[in-house]
Amino acid sequence: MFSVLTFLWLVVPDAAAYVDPKCEGKTQTFDDEGQQNFLLNYFALGTTFSAIHAPLPHEPGRGALSLEIAGIPPLSCERRLVLNSSKTEDTNKAPAAPRPRLSFTMPEVGPVAVFGSVGYVPPVTFNGVRNVIVSGEIGVGKELESGVQVGARYHATMLKTIGEIATPFVEGDPAYDEFYSGSTFGLDLSVGKNLGAVTPYVSVGATDVSTFFLIGDDTYVGLNTDPFFGVVAAAGVAGVAREHIDWGAEFYTAPGYIYTGRARVGYLF
Repeated sequence: MFSVLTFLWLVVPDAAAYVDPKCEGKTQTFDDEGQQNFLLNYFALGTTFSAIHAPLPHEPGRGALSLEIAGIPPLSCERRLVLNSSKTEDTNKAPAAPRPRLSFTMPEVGPVAVFGSVGYVPPVTFNGVRNVIVSGEIGVGKELESGVQVGARYHATMLKTIGEIATPFVEGDPAYDEFYSGSTFGLDLSVGKNLGAVTPYVSVGATDVSTFFLIGDDTYVGLNTDPFFGVVAAAGVAGVAREHIDWGAEFYTAPGYIYTGRARVGYLF
């Protein structure tokens, strides 16, 4: 696809776009369209509402208020370079995303217990970028007499970001805020084993990504011509300490895009 930015790069050959000094001599991973698609998918996948809990999050009738920290690995020069490697994007704004979460497991009705969680990040500006994240999940879980737990859940997240991300096309030009929105939803299946103090678990599922990106200095809309739809997986452990400290930690991946760690800790009521 022949983008507006590519056109500008061709017709203004003397314009000196900004390249991070650490990226001098490096080459972008994909062509410009592929690089744009990767970046748009990456940050949506970095904020998915993964479980960070066992297939049965709590004993039926209990809930927790907790804080999640989701790692967002910084992108290499090869992933941030665009326009035939002549320009770098300012994407590495923060190494992690915090998100408060409220969860509750309903008393058992029939063979399973229904659980749900919500997460919300208010519009607080950090490092020149303001994010709003709204997330939720609903699922069912069951613990067998053997201590094996099985569960299934649906999750969804909406992310909106305002800030200077795509650096000015010509170095030294004024910087303008961009608008980025990303949404994800998916279904996961999980299995774990209650060992008493802790419950290790694994999960696998499918997640869909949709994005929108508006570049502020020329109102160019960055189209995602290859939105992610594919497998995601996690492996983790969860538990309760001192009766009321609810915690969890997991490794999470959307293969080919993100490989990261996530953790949460909170109060079990």
